[in-house]
Amino acid sequence: MIQNIWAVGRNYAEHAKELGNDIPTEPLVFLKAGSCATSALNEIHLPREKNQIANIHHEVELALQFDQNLEIHSACVALDLTDRTRQDQLKAKGQPWTLAKSFKEACPLSSFFKVENLSELNDLEIILKINGDIRQKGRTSQMIFSLSDIVDFVRHQFPVVPGDLLLTGTPSGVGPLKPHDLVYAEIYGKISHQWLVK
Repeated sequence: MIQNIWAVGRNYAEHAKELGNDIPTEPLVFLKAGSCATSALNEIHLPREKNQIANIHHEVELALQFDQNLEIHSACVALDLTDRTRQDQLKAKGQPWTLAKSFKEACPLSSFFKVENLSELNDLEIILKINGDIRQKGRTSQMIFSLSDIVDFVRHQFPVVPGDLLLTGTPSGVGPLKPHDLVYAEIYGKISHQWLVK
């Protein structure tokens, strides 16, 4: 069971720039509800409000999972789905991002792969394709804050419990999802997953 999803925002400089944000000087962490995670499903259901589909953007990430000793024992590829219109409105008011980040099915996950040592994840390629076209591509070595740094930061600052996820940040190229899009996400050489957007 996933109780909490600790997510690191703006951990790739180019992603921070594309959204007009400053590059952080320490990890920027926000919380997604663990109940918005969906594991190894084949579909993504976009939220609708008054019969209109929300402006949901894809953000592909390496997700780490804490074990019973609060060490990293497994990982997967994840989508940190974001209601971009609502997030921009909340940010403009100086309000929390919860409404934009923790809606139902806001964190689709692949199946997990085993991690023997965190260092094996330090230079992996992350890819996201929409209908066969590459939209996001980056390497974990490009992160502003390293994997070990953000793991230590989250464990020190927050009440992490076994099973929690840590989303490590997204490369540039985020953009909207539309019904019937075929989404393919991959941590190259480790895991991949595909979803159909509904």
